[in-house]
Amino acid sequence: MANNDLIIDYDDGDIETNPSTGPSLHDLVDQRYSRRQALSGGASTAAVAVFGGSLLAACDDKVQGIDNTPPVVGGTSSGATTGGRVVTLTGTATDDNAIVTQAFTQVSGPAVALSNANTGTATFIAPAVSTSTNLVFRYAATDVKGATSTTDITVAVAPPTLGFTAVGRSLADTVVVPTGYTASVIYKLGDPLTAATPAFANDGTDTGYSNRAGDHHDGMSYFGLAASGNTRDANNSTRGLLVMNHENITRTYLHPNGPTTVNGVRPTAEVVKEIECHGVSVVEVTRASTGGWSYVQSSALNRRITPLTPTTISGPVRGNALLFTAYSPDGTSGRGTINNCANGHMPWGTYMTCEENWAGYYRRDAGDNARRSAALGAKSVQAFARYGLNTSSGDTLRAGNHSWTTAAEVTAGQTLIRKFNATVDPTQTANGTGDFRNEPNQYGWCVEIDPYDPTSTPRKRTALGRMNHEGCCPGRVIAGVKPAFYMGDDAQNEYIFKFVSNTAWAAADATQSNRLAIGDKYLDNGTLYVAKFNADGSGEWIALVFGQNGLTPANTLYSFADQADVLTHCRLAGDAVGATRMDRPEWTAVNPATGEMYCTLTNNSSRTPANVDAANPRSYIDPQTNGFRSTGNANGHIVRLREAGDTTEATRFTWDVYAFGSGADLDPTNINLSGLDATNDFSSPDGLWFSAPTNAAGQVTPVLWIQTDDGAYTDVTNCMMLAAMPGTVGDGGTRTITNTGVSATSTATTRIGKAPGTTMRRFLVGPVDCEITGIESTPDGRSLFVNIQHPGEGGRFDAPTSNWPPVAAGTTPANGAVTKGVRPRSATVVITKDDGGVVAL
Repeated sequence: MANNDLIIDYDDGDIETNPSTGPSLHDLVDQRYSRRQALSGGASTAAVAVFGGSLLAACDDKVQGIDNTPPVVGGTSSGATTGGRVVTLTGTATDDNAIVTQAFTQVSGPAVALSNANTGTATFIAPAVSTSTNLVFRYAATDVKGATSTTDITVAVAPPTLGFTAVGRSLADTVVVPTGYTASVIYKLGDPLTAATPAFANDGTDTGYSNRAGDHHDGMSYFGLAASGNTRDANNSTRGLLVMNHENITRTYLHPNGPTTVNGVRPTAEVVKEIECHGVSVVEVTRASTGGWSYVQSSALNRRITPLTPTTISGPVRGNALLFTAYSPDGTSGRGTINNCANGHMPWGTYMTCEENWAGYYRRDAGDNARRSAALGAKSVQAFARYGLNTSSGDTLRAGNHSWTTAAEVTAGQTLIRKFNATVDPTQTANGTGDFRNEPNQYGWCVEIDPYDPTSTPRKRTALGRMNHEGCCPGRVIAGVKPAFYMGDDAQNEYIFKFVSNTAWAAADATQSNRLAIGDKYLDNGTLYVAKFNADGSGEWIALVFGQNGLTPANTLYSFADQADVLTHCRLAGDAVGATRMDRPEWTAVNPATGEMYCTLTNNSSRTPANVDAANPRSYIDPQTNGFRSTGNANGHIVRLREAGDTTEATRFTWDVYAFGSGADLDPTNINLSGLDATNDFSSPDGLWFSAPTNAAGQVTPVLWIQTDDGAYTDVTNCMMLAAMPGTVGDGGTRTITNTGVSATSTATTRIGKAPGTTMRRFLVGPVDCEITGIESTPDGRSLFVNIQHPGEGGRFDAPTSNWPPVAAGTTPANGAVTKGVRPRSATVVITKDDGGVVAL
């Protein structure tokens, strides 16, 4: 039978192949109708709900997956701000679905690093801007269905300003910092540097200081470490090395009953302890995720460099007969570094420690001037006298600090203690290879240390001259320009120096791993200059080069034999060329924004009305509340200079006085020339440092930190640290002042910078009898390390004048409350802002 069914040989695919159980159109209509008929009244409305959802969009569409209204978002900030401060961005999102992601991104303005950017609350540090600038950020929130909404937040940022209220003067036995800041002790005298070194007892019985923190913490630098391992990461602000000087000792607290002498002889154990407490520490420090800092006792990078550590002589004086000793007959090596005061952070990642009052440690027996003159000539006696190494009156015994040389050697035949006796032994050869007549010539140098290599040997950089080196601050390094290094000779009526390398700076050298070799490249060959300040505000750098400017054998002041003689006796060279005698030049600091160099002139009791000049214009009587008085330039000042053409290679400069130290109550016409008040008056400026250009505090208008080492104003306040934002050389004017001394008067015309006003504020006051010295921050500027030197220096082991730092963490002795027997300790503190911002801003 014929099949009459219609056969179509075409398949349009319209067959059911979907195995899912999702709702059909019929199901949807039924669902919508059942849910909405009370509102809509019939099947026609149900169809609209399916096909024209906009009519009833508010009625649970997202739950059913038909459409999705984006989140409703909003955004705010903590408000307009200034550079270096913490800004908080807050985003809000509402939605009837879950919000699965939210994020902040920057849309415009100087780039910043956002913290917690993928949350509803993000923060950043406001950048340093030179003019008010808007930063725009976008907040985006996305719901579970993928719908995203955004909103923009604008934050107005103004240039950086000091952002703290000045602390008052204080005589309390504590560290005072502004409200909103915390100062924590991190590294104290005697702290052990190896796992095997016992905890510090602080009762005078402790030994082994070659593996402990030394005394009198001073100049200091921070060197970043990689997050893991021991390699350099200069930008790491949570793990690094603190390298610091230990300038001197407070002997009474180092021994159970103070220092002892038996029949004129010091005990060897006491002497070794005192020697080892000098020098340098290298210590690893880390910041926990909770924000607290601590030092790492067992770090492989921890190291002490003491007066007994082997060193290498480098530069033009290496191998010269002036350095021959029984230890180094060829004058190429030495032992140790001592009385290390300020420092320098070299651009290639090394630490420069500077030997200051080293001369006082040397013994010279009675009659040694006569012996020295006979063996080495009269000029050797003259040179020793110029450096403070003379015998006592009438060529009598000079015992040397602490009478170390009376002690026996630890091991017979050693010369670790004997090296401090510079007496000429007439039975030995005249060239000094049989005794230590030339040992003092091995001190007074800048000493370079690689903190990342504990096996490296420190190098004494003789091209930078020999003096009472306070510090060595590099100028700005610019590719193709020869770098300069600025130095003060810390004694009354001494000079300011500059060393300019023979080698132009190459930017790649900043990150080389052979750091001491890079130091050889820039520091072993160059020109040493000394400064001359003219009354008209100009100045010149005079080259100290043998054969130039009268530095020859024919010089009537001192017969210079060669360049090694000039560098070893650069004080005499400064005398010969007519350099300006300054009021005790100490720390130098270079403004990273302008390149201007600042130098603290701490004080000068020998400055009289008869010998003032334009750069050192004050001599006056400073009365104290305790009935005593100071005379001369009792409160010191800070001089600054700008190189001609803004280049470190310049041989001319302009200058003015940035600020004169003074009590606020002193005569504003002739003494308080900078108009200081109760928020910023200071005396005897010493430590000096500009914030680093890696953060907002060192950009645009960098913060200058000023630390004091005072005795003239301590009847009113303990030593302090101030923060300032200076202008530039020439921003003030000239002033003629009248000096009134004890028995004479005079006038002087000087050049004074613009009065600091509120751009200088007291930031910290230290405990009793201390000096504030040593400073550097982490690269991000959010942690500031400061040293508190010799608290309680005026006390005794059984009657201390200070108990700082407190024994129990977080405790502070009441003003004047000193506990007998609790010995004070020099220590490093780390200062942080409670909100996490850049310190001072």
